[in-house]
Amino acid sequence: MPPILEPNTLDFISHSEAQTRRLGARLAAYLKPGDVLALVGDLGSGKTRWVQGVCAGLSVTEPVISPTFTLVNEYQGLYPVYHIDLYRLADAAETATFGLEDYLYGAGITIIEWADRATALLPTDYLEVELFHLEDTKRRVVLRPHGQRFLRLLETFKQATFAQQRQP
Repeated sequence: MPPILEPNTLDFISHSEAQTRRLGARLAAYLKPGDVLALVGDLGSGKTRWVQGVCAGLSVTEPVISPTFTLVNEYQGLYPVYHIDLYRLADAAETATFGLEDYLYGAGITIIEWADRATALLPTDYLEVELFHLEDTKRRVVLRPHGQRFLRLLETFKQATFAQQRQP
């Protein structure tokens, strides 16, 4: 596990599946077409719950399930959402053959589970979301921005979501 305090990251604990989904939904308010979220974590770490939250925040009304066997699920909400699961692919070369770049540079928001299998193919700007299983319902979530867009987005999200308001 990387150190707890990394510069330009947001590191927090989610205490339930519902909280993980709520935080994903809050992040969705700052996303726009062309954005890429790269999710990393072991099986059961909460990647799909995070995607469900982001999709809820983007007004996707259909069920959001992991596309482990189909590789890609497309949803329509405020914007198109491309939910990609690379679990079954061995490496970046295999990932490149199914057309990942069409989604990365498409008209929607791309969310990739098991993104560490295709790091070399990711655009310059993306947000890495790493999840760690701590207990049955508790997860550590680390958001790491890559590129200026996501550095600014993360700072805005951090202030809006976690900053304490001063009492008058």
